[in-house]
Amino acid sequence: MLYPQRFTQFTREHADTVAALLCGLLLFLGWFALHLGALGLALLLLPAAYVIGGYESAREGLTTLFKEKELDVDLLMIVAAIGAASLGLWRREYHLIIDGAILILIFAISGALEGYAMQRTERSIRSLMSLTPDTARVWHQGREEEVAISQLKVGDEIVVKPGELIPTDGIILSGYSTLNQAAITGESLPVEKTIGAEVFAGTLNGYGALQIKVHKPAQSSLIQRVIRLVEQAKTQAPPSQEFIDRFEKGYAKVIVVAGILLATLPPFIWGWDWETTIYRALTFLVVASPCALMAAIMPTLLSGIANGARQGILFKNGAQLEKIGKVRAIAFDKTGTLTTGQLQVFQVISASEYTQIDVLKAAASVEFSSEHPIGKAILEAAGDLDWVGAIEVQAIPGQGIVGIAQEQEIIVGNAVFVQKYVTNLPEELREMAQSLEQEGKTVVWVAKKAQAPLLGCGEGCFDVMGVIAIADHVRAQAAATITRLKKLGIEQIVMLTGDNQETAHSVAKAVGIDRVYAQLLPEDKLDVIRHLQQQYQTVAMVGDGINDAPALAQASVGIAMGISGSDVALETADIVLMADRLEKIAVAMHLGRRSQSIVKQNIVVALGFIMLLLVGNFLGNINLPIGVIGHEGSTVLVTLSGLRLLK
Repeated sequence: MLYPQRFTQFTREHADTVAALLCGLLLFLGWFALHLGALGLALLLLPAAYVIGGYESAREGLTTLFKEKELDVDLLMIVAAIGAASLGLWRREYHLIIDGAILILIFAISGALEGYAMQRTERSIRSLMSLTPDTARVWHQGREEEVAISQLKVGDEIVVKPGELIPTDGIILSGYSTLNQAAITGESLPVEKTIGAEVFAGTLNGYGALQIKVHKPAQSSLIQRVIRLVEQAKTQAPPSQEFIDRFEKGYAKVIVVAGILLATLPPFIWGWDWETTIYRALTFLVVASPCALMAAIMPTLLSGIANGARQGILFKNGAQLEKIGKVRAIAFDKTGTLTTGQLQVFQVISASEYTQIDVLKAAASVEFSSEHPIGKAILEAAGDLDWVGAIEVQAIPGQGIVGIAQEQEIIVGNAVFVQKYVTNLPEELREMAQSLEQEGKTVVWVAKKAQAPLLGCGEGCFDVMGVIAIADHVRAQAAATITRLKKLGIEQIVMLTGDNQETAHSVAKAVGIDRVYAQLLPEDKLDVIRHLQQQYQTVAMVGDGINDAPALAQASVGIAMGISGSDVALETADIVLMADRLEKIAVAMHLGRRSQSIVKQNIVVALGFIMLLLVGNFLGNINLPIGVIGHEGSTVLVTLSGLRLLK
């Protein structure tokens, strides 16, 4: 029973190949019977070859004709083959039936080869879908229960053992491990993850067991969004393909009209005999068909989409792969795009009688309960130090925070706030703070109540301990990315930010951007993009936040950061960088430009073959089988050419 099942499965998966093989076998047997003079057997075998080899093409052609009222290239091939067979029966020149059967055979082989070529792209895309397991282990009432991924709910706690795939996006509750995220984000090296870190479905767990809390529905996970968007990209034709589709519909009608004229006028104009006239008209139907032209674009773009997905670049459709190769200007958001979006302590400067550790410990003691990003940055920097949390903590929004630690009152805040408690800020610290602020850093002052009344100061005086400079760090690859984009010939690179001028220019200088627009609202960013489009036509925008969404939507190509990006930005953008790696922008542009180059090459090859075969047909130098080989050969050639983008 096993072998019939395997045979049935094989024939189902390789139906085109089986049909082509049977067609070839029947054609050979028919030719052999005709060669032996067994005309009756030949006329039985050859029609069977026509039916088996041409059934699928005839079905598709007739479906298009009756449902869409359009002529199809497949139908033209069948008409040409049947015309050759009819001419052979009429003139009793049975070799013409063989010619028609060869046409059917070559067309069937071509269809099978194109199918296998496109399956390579399909496999690359489908490989995304095998990245997540079907079930997950849920920790429920003290024991593990295996449930389907689709049944997971937000708040469920799942267990992932070493070497297993992460079943859905979540936050680590306990455990430490390294995760291979290459399939999702394109990162080549495993990433260390511990409590509080986010993990993504489809990534491979390393050596540690993890307990993970589901924080979003399984269908909203990063990998599921990737799969849905790639599937959409397969069904959405880019503008160039839509143009070719429209061209093909009109072109097919022109071919039919020209074929009818070619089949009727030459005997009256040039004195051709009817056999030659009809034969050349049939050959014309074959060689003039735009199969290669139709295959010039989509295999290339789908291959580029699959290539990008493997490298952590998600193109939502083929149109964006086309456009990214034409970009002349690009705008970057600052926070979360050119920078990490996470504040860190840049520098600690202490007054003469204190150490940097003293300053950090004092600041951490009052910031320990703060939700402010600056407070979190200070706590992270003081993580290994021995400090005690303050009591009676009071935060003054926009100014600073006050608390009592180890019976000492401590204040942390900006210069204006601290000056309410301190008579004079030390001049040396003031100059250093101003210098840091000019570089775009945020400076907070730390002071504590003086142990003894200072000279010229009352009992309530505070003593300045030092300053802490906080900064949003520039991404490590940002400067190299800007340099690479300039080498690629991008004419204008600008930075858009809602931040102040000093910070904006500091970051722009660090990464090599000359033109900066600062203190922008979301609608201001939109206006800048429109202005750039008036100058450069095709403009890309790179962003990550909700405030970037209008500009991302307006840009010719919107590029979102996949990890740090907001859901609104991800939905609005045309391209998503799955690992937040800016250098992938240059890779995406290279893919876009290479795809355009290959598409142009394919169109030239397709049109060149058509012209060459048409000239050969009118000069009488080619017969029907040679015309079919040239026509189908060019189709397979441009399809395989498009698959070069898979590498």
